[in-house]
Amino acid sequence: MSGKHSKRANGDNQAAGHVVIESPTKADGAALWRIARDSQKLDLNSSYAYLLWCHDFADTSVVARVGSETVGFVIGYRRPAVPDAALVWQVAVDESQRGRGLAGKLLDALFGRLVDEGVRYLDTTITPDNEASIRLFESFAKRWNATLERSTLFAAADFPDPHEPEDLFRIGPLVPAQPPSGR
Repeated sequence: MSGKHSKRANGDNQAAGHVVIESPTKADGAALWRIARDSQKLDLNSSYAYLLWCHDFADTSVVARVGSETVGFVIGYRRPAVPDAALVWQVAVDESQRGRGLAGKLLDALFGRLVDEGVRYLDTTITPDNEASIRLFESFAKRWNATLERSTLFAAADFPDPHEPEDLFRIGPLVPAQPPSGR
């Protein structure tokens, strides 16, 4: 395994209390699948997809650990057609860690690194009924003193199966060397 996949999110051993935030390894794939499944909110991808994500997109993703247990994650990727944007695919926190602000800390750790690498926008999609995710990303925009724009990306009619619309949330511009407030 390449050393880049085991590096810390901010280049050091960032601990939030007893929680350590770092880049995932393929060994995290099974835990990410379990956390996503247990969330009962996320569209569950195949276990293979989470393994691949941890292997191929570790540089644009982070996990939270308590001891040796993975307890949360953010998975994302740099948008090929929009190189200054990173799309957050999923954010999930194990039930044992909810209510502690861990999802926000994961986003801050990931984008603290990505902004230093040229990312200026966080993009994500959220269904209109997912109030917790909407609050999470509104809070991120506020901490980073950035504008949040919301538009419809995929209407319900775009999906081949029953699915809520997916609204695109674009947050930015994100400024390097200006840490978010409250971090």
